[in-house]
Amino acid sequence: MDNAARQVIFACMTQDTDIAIVGGGLNGPALALACARAGLTVTVIDALPAQARAEAGFDGRAYALALASQRMLRALGLWQTLADHAQPMQAIKVTDGRVGDAATFLGLSFASAELEEGPMGYMLEDRYLRRALLAAMADNPAITHRAGQTVIAQRADAAGAEVTLAGGETLRCRLIVGADGRASGTAARAGIRRTGWDYGQTALVCAIAHEQPHDGTAWQFFMPPGPLAILPLPGNRSSIVWSERREMAERINALPEDAYLQVLRPRFGDFLGEIALEGARYSYPLNLTLANAFVAPRLALVGDAAHGMHPIAGQGLNAGLRDVAALAHVISHAQRRGEDIAEPAVLERYAAWRRFDTATLAAGTDLFNRLFSNDNPLLRLGRDIGMRAVQTLPALRRGFVREAAGLTGDLPDLMRG
Repeated sequence: MDNAARQVIFACMTQDTDIAIVGGGLNGPALALACARAGLTVTVIDALPAQARAEAGFDGRAYALALASQRMLRALGLWQTLADHAQPMQAIKVTDGRVGDAATFLGLSFASAELEEGPMGYMLEDRYLRRALLAAMADNPAITHRAGQTVIAQRADAAGAEVTLAGGETLRCRLIVGADGRASGTAARAGIRRTGWDYGQTALVCAIAHEQPHDGTAWQFFMPPGPLAILPLPGNRSSIVWSERREMAERINALPEDAYLQVLRPRFGDFLGEIALEGARYSYPLNLTLANAFVAPRLALVGDAAHGMHPIAGQGLNAGLRDVAALAHVISHAQRRGEDIAEPAVLERYAAWRRFDTATLAAGTDLFNRLFSNDNPLLRLGRDIGMRAVQTLPALRRGFVREAAGLTGDLPDLMRG
């Protein structure tokens, strides 16, 4: 069937929307904006009420946006409202430490001066990014936001696809996208199995205020129980992502504020002066979960629905946004060529594009967590020698900086700047 015939068929089909996105967190709305930009109609089906997302206060959650991800948000028209809330990351420092001496040995140091493009990335609080996405969706007539609704069934055939909502309503579309997290119902209903394992670790997340300025520096302390990331926020504040063995993490998280800080201080060190908690604190279990396929008939997965990884490299949201940019790139180019945006050949382009990058990132985060989350003397000696070697090789160090900034590989249109 040629492209002209396909276009005639699509014109005759009765559809409620071109794309139905299941999941209203971050990746789903970002994809909706990207696809609407390509001239497609999109419906975002969000299990949470819109008010619950819009009124989210400061709770310590923040994201390390790679430079490529920031470029994408700028291309989508969001950065103008986000820039004043973002903290540029000017440096990344990595140390292999123990409790009580976290900041005494510096293993690796990366500076934004090693990039021609500017900062390696930006720290941005969750509340600002979610509000910007909600506002942009509300302002776009091509996007319908179905908040407070869930999908209970889906099916696909040669002519199109459909999703059934909990209230019984059925929406007809050309493509279903699962952006509904690590326990993706969209993937499960499509018969897509998952591979992964539990790390026996829990991430403790909070924000702190501190006496001394952070100078835009992000710190990664590798401790035997798991990594501790200290990520700069605007002002004298930082976001903490602190990994501990699960039983210990549960005990720590149950402590009152003063006792919680007593446990954190020897891990954190005193290089930023006195510290205090700011906002809420919370925790989540750490695991690796990869969908065995990123696509199925008239269906694609993005973000955690496709891959959930350890936060050791801070690449979770960046990997999801790269999925979004790649899928939007493939769909928009197929649309221009008159192809069915959900035919197998089109979706396979997306899967092939993201498969290797995702597998490499998942393997890397898994290896680093296993290599550094221990106090084995031989492993400690080997990794310290390795970090010193990288520090002395400018070309290799610059490669790490470009990788962290998301500037390596084949970039989708939205991330090219």
